[in-house]
Amino acid sequence: MQEAFAVAVERWPEDGVPGNPGAWILTTARNRAIDRLRRDKRLAEKRELLGRELERGEEEADVDEFPDDRLRLIFTCCHPALAPEARVALTLRSLGGLTTAEIARAFLVAEPAMAQRIVRAKRKIRDAGIPYVIPEEHDLPDRLASVLTVLYLVFNEGYSASSGDALVRRDLCAEAIRLGRVLAALMPDEAEALGLLALMMLQDSRREARVDAGGQMVLLEQQDRALWNRTEIQAGLRLCERALALGPAGRYTLQAAIAAEHARAMRPSDTDWPRIAALYGALERAHPSPVVALNRAAAIAMAEGPARGLELIDQLAPALDKYFPLHTARGDLLRRAGRTDDSLEAYRAAQELASNDVERAFVRRRLRELGGR
Repeated sequence: MQEAFAVAVERWPEDGVPGNPGAWILTTARNRAIDRLRRDKRLAEKRELLGRELERGEEEADVDEFPDDRLRLIFTCCHPALAPEARVALTLRSLGGLTTAEIARAFLVAEPAMAQRIVRAKRKIRDAGIPYVIPEEHDLPDRLASVLTVLYLVFNEGYSASSGDALVRRDLCAEAIRLGRVLAALMPDEAEALGLLALMMLQDSRREARVDAGGQMVLLEQQDRALWNRTEIQAGLRLCERALALGPAGRYTLQAAIAAEHARAMRPSDTDWPRIAALYGALERAHPSPVVALNRAAAIAMAEGPARGLELIDQLAPALDKYFPLHTARGDLLRRAGRTDDSLEAYRAAQELASNDVERAFVRRRLRELGGR
């Protein structure tokens, strides 16, 4: 029903309100439900077919290298004959449990563009006759980066759901961490495998504090840190230290080091923001992206003041105009700088982009606090 209303908001301004709006909504919702059931059925059939294909070659393969069937399937799907982004997107759609819309959000592209990317990947597999066979041990390093990206994006969707009425999808977070543990045990000398597991555990340790008893989103600086899972934090810190020792620090290890700085701070005022800003700087140099640049700008704002952060964020606005966190970050810094009218404008822009019910409620609360509607 929620999806039907979303379609109505998109179409009715252009096509006009139908003669019987209630019936239109009901029919659209029913069709969406049927589509979802069909997608779930096709996904189950594909997994069964892929499983049978793998079983054919199981006798020739050293299956002991894969102590987990799902991880084996992910390695199999991350075929090097496909472009990196295509293989990751296809694996997320086939095995990661993510919808095309969720994958598109993760890659910051439009849903139709992502759908075409997945279709082209499937077509290339078909036309080139790429076999789904279990990779040998010497093939794993060539596929590791894509496998890590798959786990990372599954966890991210679970940690901050792009739709629905909950901020956190615990099932996705738990599965990504479980697979991360298996991967770290399978490849214990791979720094980035350890770094990713450390990052996921350190982020997941704050899960219970991210939403209050009323289901409202709680920002990091306002969270009750007594609710943070200290056992998970200690395990994450140890993994991060091991990953840093193996070096050189890659994108996941650097993010884990940033999460570790937050985890060590018993109070918000204890946070070493200059250190976090420096780590984001290293991450941006190693793996430039506008999202990393946004996080670095936010850290610099905490270290040097909102004016400096706003200067950096405004430079990123064209590239991230449709990115919800940019507008909430900008709104918060404008609020801190005492620019209430500009802050209201930023939060209204965020309201238009919020795709999760908890995010929408947070923005509405901010607007009320600032005196807006």
